[in-house]
Amino acid sequence: MLGERIKTAREAAGLNQRLLAEKAGVSAMAISKYERGESVPSSKVLLAIAQALGLRTEYFFRKTEVELEEVDYREHHKLPETEEKKVRADVIEQLERWVELERFIPTPWSVPFSLPKGLPAKIRAMDDIEDVALVVRKAWGLGLNPIARVIDTLESKGIKVIVTRYDQHKYFDGLAARVNGAPVIVVGKHWAGDRQRFTLAHELGHLVLKGRLSSGLDEEAACHRFAGAFLAPKEKVSELLGNKRTWLEPQELMLLKQEWGLSMQGWSYRARDLGIITQSTMKELWSQFVQHGWKEKEPDPQYPNEETLLFKQLVFRALGEELIGEPKAAELLGMSVTDLHRCRQLECPDGVDRQ
Repeated sequence: MLGERIKTAREAAGLNQRLLAEKAGVSAMAISKYERGESVPSSKVLLAIAQALGLRTEYFFRKTEVELEEVDYREHHKLPETEEKKVRADVIEQLERWVELERFIPTPWSVPFSLPKGLPAKIRAMDDIEDVALVVRKAWGLGLNPIARVIDTLESKGIKVIVTRYDQHKYFDGLAARVNGAPVIVVGKHWAGDRQRFTLAHELGHLVLKGRLSSGLDEEAACHRFAGAFLAPKEKVSELLGNKRTWLEPQELMLLKQEWGLSMQGWSYRARDLGIITQSTMKELWSQFVQHGWKEKEPDPQYPNEETLLFKQLVFRALGEELIGEPKAAELLGMSVTDLHRCRQLECPDGVDRQ
């Protein structure tokens, strides 16, 4: 058990055995033996390993075990094995902390995810997805206005959202999985908020549309359509853009992005999908995106990225209700007890991860 946790933490940190050994001041052979269970590190060595990995030693004795099931990366590109290990290990470690927290205090994650009632049994055309998104919005009491925080919305419905710091490889564009039957969606911590939100809505689309699409409809394209419709309902798009346009101003799209959290590119697709602009107008607009480099990175200011604040709030609630002590709270939050003391006084030091 101890060896497996050392290995998992090492992979989550993106280190091989040699690099961890150098940071911890031991031999690579020793790390290998620890991970295989052939040797047990002394308390001094374990502390050095924990410090090298940025962890508290309590992590290595956590009894909670989580296994990811039905893992599906959003894009079809294959992540290099080392990158995939980092992402998986980080996701599992965060999920373990959630499960550990649930031992002490009920969380919204305990609520089982269920699909809204009133969804059609069969979706025969892309345009039908517009109404499907409206069914979900109505069932969840979202109305037609911008969704302030998509992460909060999904977590309140029993979908586990993980924000990973291992998100900067060009082939990583999010993933979906299940843990104990519950859906999990993973997005990047450093992504712009509009990218995070679209990925979350896209993966929600997979959950909502699964088994409902006619054979002629591509599931990825359908989930793209659902994501746009979920973030910016058709009635509002027509109200904001008008019914017919011959051109869309980039500054106009930028302002809409800042209000709705849907990218400029996403708004161009919404206009095309709803017949507000023609395909040729969209191509002309995208030509301008490419010319200015906006296809790879849209102009500043970027839409603020979202964070998973609920976990930290619940840890402090459990601490405030004396359900856990400071050592357990610090371990769950991945910080030292000293830093926890400062955070309790609203003086979190720079560099402390507030997620």
